[in-house]
Amino acid sequence: MIADTAAVLRFAPALVAVFGLAIGSFLNVVVHRVPRRLSVVAPASACPGCGSAIAARDNVPVLSWLLLGGRCRSCRMAIPARYPAVEALTAGAFVVVAVRFLPIDVTDGAALAAGLLTLVAFLYLAAISVALTAIDLELHRLPNRIVLPAYLVAAVLLGTAGALTGDLVALATAGVGAVASFGLHLGLAIARPGGMGMGDVKLAGVLGLFLGFLGPAPLLVGIFAAFLLGGIAGIVVLVARRGTRRTALPFGPWMLAGAWIGILAGEPSPPPTSRLPD
Repeated sequence: MIADTAAVLRFAPALVAVFGLAIGSFLNVVVHRVPRRLSVVAPASACPGCGSAIAARDNVPVLSWLLLGGRCRSCRMAIPARYPAVEALTAGAFVVVAVRFLPIDVTDGAALAAGLLTLVAFLYLAAISVALTAIDLELHRLPNRIVLPAYLVAAVLLGTAGALTGDLVALATAGVGAVASFGLHLGLAIARPGGMGMGDVKLAGVLGLFLGFLGPAPLLVGIFAAFLLGGIAGIVVLVARRGTRRTALPFGPWMLAGAWIGILAGEPSPPPTSRLPD
């Protein structure tokens, strides 16, 4: 049984890449429909130009877009490159998360379960990061329908993972991180109305929870990196004369990018497992 589990885990990065492509395809639906308050379940996807339903053969992530030359099979309307980009980005992000959080000790049942829950939690964060980035760049919005459920998902998955391993420190720093990050961004939003939206504030709490679970260093690095990247983006816009000091720039993508820098490079704590059996 242990050998079988170990074999599956070794192939996990390839498996999550395929899974990420499928999730990326669904995220394209989320990006288009959620801000418009439409169902992500029905109706089935269709071409906005001619209304033709998207056939299964034309719904293979990335590959279908390439084979169709980026156009609808029926009316030849252009299909934005955002669609394969979201799919590919999600697959790549899932592989990175798998490499970072994949549990590799299958000899301890509690540690293995905690590791898998942590992996699922950060795969979820990767998915909503892609969706929120695409939406915020296009519409300057961070929909509550995506942000608010993330609090519950993170609390359940990471809370259970911490409980299984008895890591009360991780649970405490996750709570502190959520409150501190939310409070910091709320204070900035109040101090400078219009400079930061409440969507950013709500997202800050989610990111603080995830970062705090990994430890104080990832939390601090993630928050600092977000403001650094946002500041650099603002300077680039000014230098390129694409805006002024009053130009509103979406901050959500930089918050998410900064968070992932903290997760991957902010002196992260090791995963709750250690090694595969020989």
